[in-house]
Amino acid sequence: MKRKTLTALLVATIVGTGFIAQAAEQKAKAQTTCPVMGEKVDKTQYVDVNGYRIYTCCPGCIGKIKANPDKYIKQMEAQGIELEKTPAAKEKQDK
Repeated sequence: MKRKTLTALLVATIVGTGFIAQAAEQKAKAQTTCPVMGEKVDKTQYVDVNGYRIYTCCPGCIGKIKANPDKYIKQMEAQGIELEKTPAAKEKQDK
């Protein structure tokens, strides 16, 4: 009986660990869509605000993000998007 209980506990632990790892992967995802228009990002079009680099689909979206950066940062964080730090912010973090 103890062996069955230990086996069940071991299986539950392994399965639980897999779900935790999967949830962590799902939570932190890279930005692939423009927060303004929802279109695929163009990595040559971006704006650096509040220590983050936000990619857009076109130059027109850059002004909208600059006008209200917190709105778009919060929106992307709520979607589980891991925002890229600006090069200057990364440099400070590494020191």
